[in-house]
Order: sequence, then structure tokens, then C-alpha cells
Amino acid sequence: MAGQVFVFVLGLVLLLVAAGAVALVVQGRRDSMADARARTLSVAETFAHAPGTAAALDSRNPTAILQPRAEEVRKLTHVEYIVLAGRQGIRYTHPDPALIGKHLIGPYKQALAGHGFTETFTGSLGPSVNSVVPVPRADGSIAGLVSVGITVESVNSVADRSVPLATAAAAVALALTAGGAALLSRRLHRQTHGLGAAEMTRMYEHHDAVLHAVREGVLIVEADRRLTLANDEARRLLDLPPDAEGRAVADLGLDPDTAELLVSGRTVTDEVLRAGNRLLAVNLRPTDTHGGPPGMVVTLRDTTELRAVTGQAEYATERLLLLYEAGARIGTTLDVTRTAQELAEVAVPGFADAASVDLADPVLRGNEPTTPDGGTLEMRRTAVASVDADHPLYPVGHVVGFVPTRTRAMRVHSDDADLESDFVRLGWRNWDPDVAARIKERGFHSLASVPLHARGTVLGMANFWRSGDSEPFDEDDLSFAEELVARGAVGVDNARRYTREHAMAVTLQRSLLPRGLPEQSALDVAYRYLPAYEGVGGDWFDVIPLSGARVALVVGDVVGHGLHAAATMGRLRTSVHNFSSLDPAPDELLGHLDELVSRIDRDEAAADAEIAGATCLYAIYDAVSGNCAVARAGHPGPVLVLPDGTVEFPEVPTGLPLGIGGMPFEAAEFHVPEGSRLVLYTDGLVERRDRDIDTGLALLRASLAGRDRTPEETCDDVLDALLHDRPNDDVALLVARTRTLDPDQVAQWAVATDPAAVAGVRKNVAQWLTDRGLEEEAFATELILSELVTNAVRYGTAPIEVRLLYDRNLICEVSDSSSTSPHLRYAATTDEGGRGLFLVAQFAERWGTRYTETGKVIWSEQTVGEPEADEPQPNAL
Repeated sequence: MAGQVFVFVLGLVLLLVAAGAVALVVQGRRDSMADARARTLSVAETFAHAPGTAAALDSRNPTAILQPRAEEVRKLTHVEYIVLAGRQGIRYTHPDPALIGKHLIGPYKQALAGHGFTETFTGSLGPSVNSVVPVPRADGSIAGLVSVGITVESVNSVADRSVPLATAAAAVALALTAGGAALLSRRLHRQTHGLGAAEMTRMYEHHDAVLHAVREGVLIVEADRRLTLANDEARRLLDLPPDAEGRAVADLGLDPDTAELLVSGRTVTDEVLRAGNRLLAVNLRPTDTHGGPPGMVVTLRDTTELRAVTGQAEYATERLLLLYEAGARIGTTLDVTRTAQELAEVAVPGFADAASVDLADPVLRGNEPTTPDGGTLEMRRTAVASVDADHPLYPVGHVVGFVPTRTRAMRVHSDDADLESDFVRLGWRNWDPDVAARIKERGFHSLASVPLHARGTVLGMANFWRSGDSEPFDEDDLSFAEELVARGAVGVDNARRYTREHAMAVTLQRSLLPRGLPEQSALDVAYRYLPAYEGVGGDWFDVIPLSGARVALVVGDVVGHGLHAAATMGRLRTSVHNFSSLDPAPDELLGHLDELVSRIDRDEAAADAEIAGATCLYAIYDAVSGNCAVARAGHPGPVLVLPDGTVEFPEVPTGLPLGIGGMPFEAAEFHVPEGSRLVLYTDGLVERRDRDIDTGLALLRASLAGRDRTPEETCDDVLDALLHDRPNDDVALLVARTRTLDPDQVAQWAVATDPAAVAGVRKNVAQWLTDRGLEEEAFATELILSELVTNAVRYGTAPIEVRLLYDRNLICEVSDSSSTSPHLRYAATTDEGGRGLFLVAQFAERWGTRYTETGKVIWSEQTVGEPEADEPQPNAL
């Protein structure tokens, strides 16, 4: 067969190559002749219509003029001759001068009538292609004619140039075809193993018998896990689709265990496999043992009749598999309700037709239930699973009373008995007779009730139901139910303990976070805090009023989760409050906080405790200038939403996280237009396991852009856009709308370094307060400023300035270029001075010192009394 294929292919290709070569030569000559006709005609027409040709023909000596032109054009166009003749047919030009003056041969009179033509004829140069064209005068009459020709031999020489190439191509094609035919013949010989026609026929008959007659399933699976062959019996046993051959085994709709076995590549002998309601004995063998292609041949034998013999083994296997499934599915989360639902779902339908789990109310809150002596323990239906969605059992949330007097499983089989009395015998108290009747009507006939025990405490009850044709529960079923419920009880108790610890951590963290926002007029602030679903983190935020109508905004994140992180967060928040009371710059405050965290880490490392790394962002907004100074330590930067809805991410240098040390922090200052919104947040808002930070920042930008919103609305919109499910990490979000003081609420005067200048300051201050209806504050304010300005004149350095701010309170500030700060002390009765700051402290609600880049500011803050009803209201924010 291989030889016949070789001869046939070789002969066919040889015939095709020869035909192609002949066709190529013929086509080449035909194309060359067409090219010759076109060339001679174009040359003749060009020469006939060339300027001066008609005049030369009418001249006294046409040959002298036209012969040189004709020869020049002939050489340029590679034609054999260009002949010009008069109306009588006498030649005026010719490549052979001897023929000039002689009469033309051929039907030239057709051209004299005004019609050019092309013909093939035999002339003095042999067979030629000749084109004759009339030469018109300007008035349309014919002056003569032009005859241009090229020999057929020249035409064929052009076509014959392609003959060697065509011959070579045919030879190469023939060689390639012969080689390909030889390879094909060799491959066919190898694939057919040298079998003859009779042997091939016999093999096909055997193949047909295997496919249709053998009563044992046969499958062949290739190395790429695709089904190559399946006989009729295999299709019947596995219920394969009609187009199974050629498809991947995983796409045939088989049971996962069956599909996994068929592609496992293992050598298997009589392994029992369940396929629907059949038990199949499976054998797998590799197909490449004797040189065949890689893959597996599978044989299947129906052994369903052995079920009666293997019934007990099957029962034990099912129970073991169900227990294995319970170990894998129950307790996947640390949620009490979800764990109870997993216990109910594992039991249905492999063990029962319906299952319910009732838990004591304290367990749902994370506490241990207290068992009353002889009383009823209130339990709540927590989970229900059933093969029928329209089941008659109590719904989730229903309270079921139970008397915990038993510790072992009990069963009830009541086809005709009184179900209510049986339920009371099981310890249930809050049972509705109507529900019992509906249960009986729906065919529920067998119940197994098992308490959930953990460390000697009854946490709840698990109830399993069977209905219809299902066998009633027996003693073996009760033993299995106890083991199954014991595994579920461990998961429920772990979830309960986690719930308690999580609630404690959340309570601790919320107690350490701000419970309200301090009163201040610089910012309109809203915040949100969401603890992580599993494990409380150390995220925190704060709003701290500072001197001079300034407010500090703080957002931080402690590394880790749990009580340790929450406690560390509380320490850091307290430290930030203490440091901010000194009124340092943001970068300076982070430097102090970094030293504190490093010291905490050293103490924790010495005690083998968890390291307390953290990130923090500290921003100070000044309501007078509208500027905001920000520094951050490994924390995401702020977002600025301008009043027109434009969202910006200000450039703030990124410092190292707190506790690493070694590098100073840098602060950035930028102007914030009034009505803008500053948005501070922790990384839990924009980072998730399934979403990178760039995507989160893009979502944050989109949620903030557009219409103007209040801070409360902004918080809601941001959380709706970025948090669609329970967060894996804590989220702290702080949104502050900025305000600025009206120029009428700010006064500033320069003070000369002369004690006499104090009187001028007092006069200006008194007038400014009077203009704003604050006459009652004038005495205390003049006294405070007198003392502060006097100290600045005596002990400070120029320039000295006084600034008054009337916001929620009245703020007095005296600044100078000195870095020395006065201290409050108690003067003795014999001292002549030292009572100035004491008086300031008595008349002011608060006072203090803050340092600037050019010196210091001593400030005091006074509470302004309510104005009278007929007095004008100050222009306050």
C-alpha cells in the first residue's frame, strides 16, 4: 500500500509539473507576442505624430531628414526596423539602405485610408510583427505612413529566457515531491506496521467488533487528556454525549472522581468506581508500552450486581467521606452563624433530608451559655438546610426552648405516634403543635437530635430529619451523628471564642478612638472608622485644635491586628496629643513619634513581644492664612478636593514608617482655598488583596470628583465606591472642609522695641474690640497684651508683632525673633516682678508658647461672653 501510494503521488506530480512547464512556455510566448504588437504600434504612432514627420515627408529630400531619426528611434526602442513611405508606397527610410526607394510590400493602402493596423507577415527579415500607421498633416490629409516591425525570432527569444528557470523549478518541484512522497510512504508504512490489504481488512473487522459487539467498555485517552475512542458499551456505562470523541475528558460532564481517574495516568487494576447508580471495575494501562503513542487505554466492567456484597463497605466509605468533607467544610470562617450553617449543609443530603442547628443566644454574642438548674435554655434557630426549599421547619431566628438534661444523641421515629410528645421527651419546650402536624404531613418520619458540647458546656442542638422513602435513623446513624456534631461543636466554639475576642478588641479600639470631635471653627469634619472583619487593626485618626485658629489632623496605622495593635494605637494617639500640646511643626512631631516607636520596639523585642511598627500622617491647617503643612511617615498622602470638584494629590515627601529611624522627615506646605475638602485615609481604603493601590486611588479620585458635597456625604460616597464587602483591614477616613477667618476677624500691629509702645498697642486693641462689640473683654485683653508685649520688649528681639483673632474665642498673640520662652512662677511677697504671666494665666482660659522658624509666639485664649440681644453680632464663622 505504501509503494502504491508512492508511485501514484510521484506520477501525478510529474504530470502536473510537465503540464505546468509547457503552459509556462506557451503563456510566455503568447505574452511576448502581445507585448511585441503593443510595442510596434506605440512606436509607429509616436513617430507618425512626432512634430516634423509630416513636413519631412513633404520635403524635397525626406530620406535625408527622416533616416537618421528613424535609426535613432529604432535603436532606442529595440525594434527591427522603422520604415517611412510616401503615399505611393516608396520607402524613404530602412535599416538596409539598399531597400530605400523601393516599394513597400503588404496592404499599406489600408493605412493610407487613415486606419492603422498590426499584422504578422514574412518579410526580408523573416516572420515579423508589423504595425503600419498613417502620418497625418495638420489639415487631416495623409502625408505618408510609418511601418514598424520586430521579428518573431526576437519575440520568442525573450520568452525562451524563462524556459531554463521553468525547467529548474519543475526539477526542484519534482525532487521535493519525490522526497515528500517517499517520506509519506515511509510514514504510512510505519503507521500500518507493514500490513497488507488483507491484514488491514481483518484489523478493521476486529476494530468494529470492539466498538459495537464487545460488552465491556473501552476508552482510549491521549496524552493531552482528550478522548480518542469510546465504544458503545463505554458510552452506555458513562452516559457519554454523542460528540465525546475528540473532546477533553474534563468537558464530558463526568463525575469529578471519574474524570480525575481517567486522566490520572496511573496503572489501575479493577478499581471500583461509582458512576451514577452503577459500580464499575476500572482498568487503566498505558498505550506506549509496545511503541504506541502516549496515552491510556481504559476498560470498564459493570459490577453493579456486587453491590449487595459490598453494601457495608460502601456504607463505611460514605460515612468516612462525609466525615472528611465535614472536616474540610466546617469552620472555614470564624463566624458562629456561618459555622452552624456549614454543619447543617454537610449533613444534607448525604446523611439527612433536612438539618437544623439551634444555638444559645450567649453563644451568638461570643459568650458561654449558663445552664439553668432544671430550667429552659433559650436557643435560637441559627441554620437550616433541606433538600426541599419549602420545608415545614422553624425558620432562622425562631426561639426554641430546650432543657439541657441529656448529653447523648436521641432519635425519634414516629410514623403514627404523637410527634409533640416525642419532642417534649427530647427536651424541647417551645414546640408548636401545628408545626408538628405539618412536619408529619410532609412525610418527615425520623429525627436524630444531638447536643453540641464544648468543654463541658452545651452550646446548642443539631437536629437531623429524614422523610419519604429514606430509612429511619438507627444506632449506627446516631453514633455517626455524634461524631459529626462533635466536629461541628469544635468549630462553633472556636468561632464563639473568636467573636468574644474580636468584640473585646473592637470595644477597646473604639474606646481609644475619638468619641466626638472637638469644638473648632477652622474645619467642618466628618469621619468613618470600619474595623476589619477578621481581626482588629491599629488604625486611628484625630482632630486636635491648636493655638492661633489652627487645627491638626492625624491619621495613623499600626502594623498588625488584635489587642496588641489596638493597645499600641492608644499609646501612639496619646503621644500625639502630648506632642501636639508643644505645638511643633509636622515633621518635628513625627520625629518625636519615631523615637517613641523605636523605644517601644526595643522594649517589645526584649520581652519577645510583637514589634509595633506604624505609619502616620500629621497635617496642620491654618484658618488665617489658608495654608496646610503636612508630613507623613510611610503613610498614603492626602487628597485635596477643590471647590469646583477638581481632585488633586498634593506632593508630600514620603518618610520611612515610624520605628525604622535614621532619616529625618520632611514637611510640605500648600495653600487650600476656602471650601475645599481635605481627605485623609488609611491604606485599608484603597488596598485589597484583589486590587492594587493604583486602582484604589483611581476609584477614590472618581468618587471625590464632581459635585460639591458635605463631609458626611463625601464619607458615604467614598465608602460606597471603594468598599463593597466586609473589609480585610481596618479603614479610617477623615474628610475636612476648610474655612478661613474673615479679614475683619484678624488684626495685626507691629510694635517698636520701646516700653512706651505698649500704650499705643492698648489703645489700638481697645478700639478694635469696641468696633466689634467686645467692650467687656477690653480690660482683660489690655492687661494680657500689656504683660506679653512688655516681656517681648524687655527680653525679646525685634521685630515684635501683635495679632488678635476673633473666632470662637478671642486669641491674643505676641511674636518676636527670640527663641527664649517665659516661664510661669510664683513670686514672693518681696519680689518686685514675676507676676505678669501669673496674671495672664488667671485672665486667660489657656496660654502657651509655640516656636516658629523666625522665633516664637506667646499666645493666650479668652472665652468671649454672649453679646446682648440689641448688640450687633460679630462676623464670626
